[in-house]
Amino acid sequence: MTTADQPFRTLEEAVAEPRPHRDMDLAQEPMPNYSETPGGPHGQPIEFWAAWELSERPRRIALLVDDCQEEYRAYAGGILPNVERLVAAFRAAREDSDGVAIAWSAWSRMFDDGISNAMDRWYGPRGLRPEQPENAAYVFTGGPGLEPLEEIAPTQQERDEGWFYLGKHLDMFWTFDEQGRSYLDGKLTALDIDTIVIVGLWTDECVLSTAYAGNSRGYDVVVVGDAVATATSHHDTALTVANGTVAKVLSTDEVLRYLEDDFVTGEPGAVKGTRFPDGRKGG
Repeated sequence: MTTADQPFRTLEEAVAEPRPHRDMDLAQEPMPNYSETPGGPHGQPIEFWAAWELSERPRRIALLVDDCQEEYRAYAGGILPNVERLVAAFRAAREDSDGVAIAWSAWSRMFDDGISNAMDRWYGPRGLRPEQPENAAYVFTGGPGLEPLEEIAPTQQERDEGWFYLGKHLDMFWTFDEQGRSYLDGKLTALDIDTIVIVGLWTDECVLSTAYAGNSRGYDVVVVGDAVATATSHHDTALTVANGTVAKVLSTDEVLRYLEDDFVTGEPGAVKGTRFPDGRKGG
């Protein structure tokens, strides 16, 4: 039992009092993706990957189309056909399931938006090229640059239902309603979504930030490796980090095959809790 001097139970005490949301037999087995650092301190693990497969259970799933907007068309050309295929497939799946959603965001930082935060300090007041005083945090073309790429744009109904919104932070979840709650998390929670599939721009910024945020909020996270892109040299590095920490990196074809052959709609609340922001089920 826990005391003021000993706030945590021993292993024996924990095993004797199992929790309803843990498989205690599995919990005590060695991790199959554990490997030791050769000659390193403490034999720490050096490699991890997702323990789950998309097809292993029923899911309630959402496609997050991250900042695929006209401002970034030049960087989206290589991935746009795959994003189109995924949007079409999720729309088709949504017709037959109440556990499928699609959300679109657009990066909307402007020079006159009144914000002065860490991102402004990171990029600096003149941006990455002093000879051309631009700040990479800002949208340069104004309103037209905020519009989703027309090939994958939300319909008027999808807009009216609030599935397209503007963001001013890297993390798609870091936009809030009047009550201070995450706008995106609220939309997904209303449908009991438990799995998110991220596509869009930029791999090493908004995509990676959203993957970490989604994991922290209790979602299973998929990043579609050939449906994300960036303007920097860090694309492959970002995918490696995501795949080794919080997300499962899959190809467009793998996700499409899953939707066509293996997707089964999960029961609301079966996997992800909605009471706590981190997705705990409690108990």
